[in-house]
Amino acid sequence: MLNLNDLTYDQNGLIPAIVQDASSLRVLMLGYMSQESINKTETSGLVTFFSRSRQQLWTKGETSGNTLSLVSIHYDCDKDALLIMATPKGPTCHTGNTSCFYRDENAPATNLHFLDKLQALLESRKAKMPEGSYTTSLFNKGLDKIAQKVGEEAVETVIAAKNDDSHEFIYEASDLLFHLMVLLTERGYTLTDLTNELKKRHAKK
Repeated sequence: MLNLNDLTYDQNGLIPAIVQDASSLRVLMLGYMSQESINKTETSGLVTFFSRSRQQLWTKGETSGNTLSLVSIHYDCDKDALLIMATPKGPTCHTGNTSCFYRDENAPATNLHFLDKLQALLESRKAKMPEGSYTTSLFNKGLDKIAQKVGEEAVETVIAAKNDDSHEFIYEASDLLFHLMVLLTERGYTLTDLTNELKKRHAKK
């Protein structure tokens, strides 16, 4: 465990903590921790901060469900800042964005970042189940129907792959990916779980 005596806290007994996605290495948020919140983080396995506005401990995701599972804790050379490696469940930012640092216009943009936003939307749909949403209708039908839909989209993708119409193939493959993400969400997983599995397989080689 982390030696709390090694750390340098500010006059309020707090230390800043940057949280980083242990898989993607993306910086997710900045919070402040006390000795008590560090202890709770290590014992519970869920990243817990000290709220300066409410003057109390708060575990990330205690109301939204978007928790941060602890992987490791590190401190810097001056022992006055922490780096928390964690596995996020859902978006970290209260705005629904994956990271609280989503406004960085100079950050390299990739189309794959859209999948993070789509994942956050699917989790929101599952939690709130808004009426009139296609995704809500899928979740209402349950696991078997969602799995069946993935199978149907897979067949349509294979058929489209054999045709000359590239647009049709991309369209059907997009449907397949979307419904696969719905199935993952229904089971409590995300695309990150798939990439983690692929990374482990690659490491074995």
